[in-house]
Amino acid sequence: MFHTIYNNLIDSFTSLLGGITFYTIIPLPDQWPKNFQSIARWSPIIGLGIGGLLSIIDTLLSLVGFPITVSSALIISLGIYLTGGLHLDGVLDSADGLAVINPKKRLEVMQDSVTGAFGVMAGIIVILLKIVALSAIVNHRAWVFMMVAGWGRWGQVSAIAFYPYLKPTGKGAFHKQYFKRPQDLLGGLVGLWGMTGVFIALNPELWQLGLRVTGIGMAIALGVGAWFNHRFGGQTGDTYGAVVEWTETLMLCLLSIHRS
Repeated sequence: MFHTIYNNLIDSFTSLLGGITFYTIIPLPDQWPKNFQSIARWSPIIGLGIGGLLSIIDTLLSLVGFPITVSSALIISLGIYLTGGLHLDGVLDSADGLAVINPKKRLEVMQDSVTGAFGVMAGIIVILLKIVALSAIVNHRAWVFMMVAGWGRWGQVSAIAFYPYLKPTGKGAFHKQYFKRPQDLLGGLVGLWGMTGVFIALNPELWQLGLRVTGIGMAIALGVGAWFNHRFGGQTGDTYGAVVEWTETLMLCLLSIHRS
């Protein structure tokens, strides 16, 4: 029994390292073992980590004296850099695919390495909306960074769990192949709900904000994944990335209303 528990812990740790390597450009030593078979379950947790890192940098920018608009632009740019543009690339390719009238040709267009006009426009819209919305969020920005990044990636996890994968191969095929339901789906929820609990415990007077952010995040994550599934009849690696970005974007837009 001890041996089994030990092996499970090792597998979990190596898959976490694999997830960090796959989803970010953060360098890890080559000698560290990495398992890429079950990395999707770690995506929301990695999102929380990215959000935490961005919150630290945002605080430093504020202390230096950068205006909130400039800080927001730098933070959004840094977020794209830390992920190597992985998810934003999905936005571009998915938009190009949706621009094709014939559904049977959409996957072929999405595989083209050349980004079309619709992809460029979608990418610009996402980045601009994120910067403008984040600039309107003045309070509790660290909390917002973590929740937005976490729920965006949980949207990807839910898309993997609930919808078919449309291609036999591709950068997202192994996500579906090695996904374990419901544990991989619930793992991210536990992490996100746990962070909500921590926020409410530290700020009991803001319990409504904590619950509101959590409710908005979960609803948008599920809704965006369902929308892409409806339009494509399934999911691809590109739509997984698009789910992440559009969930983050819509969350920021809605949270800016409340000046959270």
